[in-house]
Amino acid sequence: MRPKVYITRRIPSAVVAKIQEVCEVEMWQEEDIPVPREVLEDKVKDIDGLYCLLTESIDESLLQRANKLKVISNMAVGFNNIDVEAATQRGIIVTNTPGVLTETTADLTFALLMATARRLVEASDYLREGSWKTWSPMLLTGQDVYGATLGIIGLGRIGESLAKRAKGFDMRVLYHNRSRKEQAEQVLGLEYKELDALLKQSDFVCVLTPYSPETRNLIGERELSLMKSTAILINTARGGIVDEAALYQALSNGAIWAAGLDVFEEEPVKPDHPLLTLPNVVTLPHIGSASIQTRTKMAELAALNLLQALRGEGPAHRVN
Repeated sequence: MRPKVYITRRIPSAVVAKIQEVCEVEMWQEEDIPVPREVLEDKVKDIDGLYCLLTESIDESLLQRANKLKVISNMAVGFNNIDVEAATQRGIIVTNTPGVLTETTADLTFALLMATARRLVEASDYLREGSWKTWSPMLLTGQDVYGATLGIIGLGRIGESLAKRAKGFDMRVLYHNRSRKEQAEQVLGLEYKELDALLKQSDFVCVLTPYSPETRNLIGERELSLMKSTAILINTARGGIVDEAALYQALSNGAIWAAGLDVFEEEPVKPDHPLLTLPNVVTLPHIGSASIQTRTKMAELAALNLLQALRGEGPAHRVN
């Protein structure tokens, strides 16, 4: 009997066809609406494999309904949407899709940094609304990127790739990580700093650390108070790493100069979220890896992980 698989969002048809060669496949068909919880609770009862996204909460209560489930293939690098411990206790393999999105996410992170520094969204809106009347010496002036100091919190694959881009702008690059990476220091000319020192010295602070209970609200009121008043915070990791209420206050009272955010604690973010009301915040709808090529590669890798697990092979990207 062919294993049953449920896919929680529409993915490229070629990837679905690859899974269908081996499995009986059912897929949620709504493009922009996550699969409802009650639907997922029903589908998970009778499947061998679950192909899911960050939008699905795969918690213990859901797993209790999964009588046959062998593998959860997450189409993402992060897996904080999955109760990995509960899955492990039930013998369920959990996989992710690292590596393929590294360069694309680093591109987006640096693009967000530059857009925030040079006030590109503000400038575009200013022009489109008809406010541009004349050239003025200090009109929409931003912060220099070239030659500035960049602080990277979390020097994983994406952090190292971001550092390479920063070096092209002759930036001094500091980093904070759970462990020092001396080879990266030598090859890329990076400087390791304790978190407080990094915050005090950096013109740009980029958050790229994984989300975990230890990193929740890692950047809060105290940390923001250490930053320069001209500093810019960029977060393309996970929303919960930055205390959003504290960030709003810091941006409102001028404690820091601006922020660029691709992620929020609650996604999709509500249109009336306080941070969306501030002119010195550039916001994006979690598009860090959103290139056609990269999202296709992610879908393919998630499918490979799924099929390897169902065939009894050891998936290369198992996280438990």
